[in-house]
Amino acid sequence: MQTKLPADFLATPQGEEADRILRNCVHCGFCNATCPTYQLLGDELDGPRGRIYLMKRMFEEGEATERTRRHLDRCLTCRNCETTCPSGVEYGHLVDIGREWIEAHTTRPPLENLQREGLRRVLLNQPLFGGLLGLARSLRGLLPPAVRSRVPEARPAPQRPALRHARRMLMLEGCVQPGIDPGINAQAARVLDRLGISLHATPAAGCCGALSQHLGAIEAARAAMRRNIDAWWPEIEAGVEAIVMTASGCGSQVKDYGWLLRDDPAYAEKAARVSALTRDLAEVLASEDLTPFKPGQNRRIAFHPPCSLQHGQKVRGVIEGILTRLGYELLPVDESHLCCGSAGAYSILQPEIAGQLRTRKLEHLQARGPELIASANIGCQTHLAQASAVPVVHWIELLCI
Repeated sequence: MQTKLPADFLATPQGEEADRILRNCVHCGFCNATCPTYQLLGDELDGPRGRIYLMKRMFEEGEATERTRRHLDRCLTCRNCETTCPSGVEYGHLVDIGREWIEAHTTRPPLENLQREGLRRVLLNQPLFGGLLGLARSLRGLLPPAVRSRVPEARPAPQRPALRHARRMLMLEGCVQPGIDPGINAQAARVLDRLGISLHATPAAGCCGALSQHLGAIEAARAAMRRNIDAWWPEIEAGVEAIVMTASGCGSQVKDYGWLLRDDPAYAEKAARVSALTRDLAEVLASEDLTPFKPGQNRRIAFHPPCSLQHGQKVRGVIEGILTRLGYELLPVDESHLCCGSAGAYSILQPEIAGQLRTRKLEHLQARGPELIASANIGCQTHLAQASAVPVVHWIELLCI
């Protein structure tokens, strides 16, 4: 693709990167074949190729329209298009640049700003989010059905093991996961403890930065990344083996720290080191001896691989292989490459599209009569559970049943 980006924009790191990514696009349109929003809406501008044209024009003309913002807002950032693209177009990075540009050069309606900023302030504040979630749970019987379905049931967490092994790994607790399902991180720590690995979190580390980044608050996202790097760095210097992610959305973000902070002279090298050390929980377990765990006894499981795992991290088939090794029967799931509609805050900001994608996904997940649906990201797990007739769990729980 030929570009004519303004010299002042090209002189910035964002402009230079946007130009490089745009020039890799060959207009083939293969991306539209696997784009969830294009599949639903049938609008060229709601597919990656159309959005790329919109961003190119925006960068070249220096003007962002409400139409451009609307179509970028509808993008799930599932990165399925990257898996499909024969030219290696880094669409996820490009849309982040586009969203940052839009937020800097346009003004949203006041209610939109209030909603987006409110989401950030609530979801990124663990005590506030936990308190509001607890209140909603206590009032569940009084809530309207539509609201009640969005409030997940409380799930107790088992006790975490003591830190006692020579092999040590860090874990990111996450922002909403401890409130919604604290058992995930506890179960991960218990599983690794049985394998001779101590898994622990550093209290100063918080949100990975993905929510702020996808909402266009890039400086807040960068601040979160730097905070996490500072919190982890003493452990990294002490020889920690890996930084383990139990939520694939966080894993996709942290593995990208090296790129996101590449122009930060104080953090670029550290960020690259953090990204290199980051592993999804499945990547850690795939190379370990799993004989200490109880066999699955042919229980029928439908697995939903989150987009952040299969398209963001490019980790495919690993969890399925682990569960098969343990004796579970993994059922075929049609359209397993497509997004469920969760996508961070997307299900709140774009509820109609998210709901349609969830309905489509659940039809495929439940088609062959599974006993359980398993996933690897708290957002997908919560979003699917709101409308599923089958229990939805994080896959690590299947090693503890």
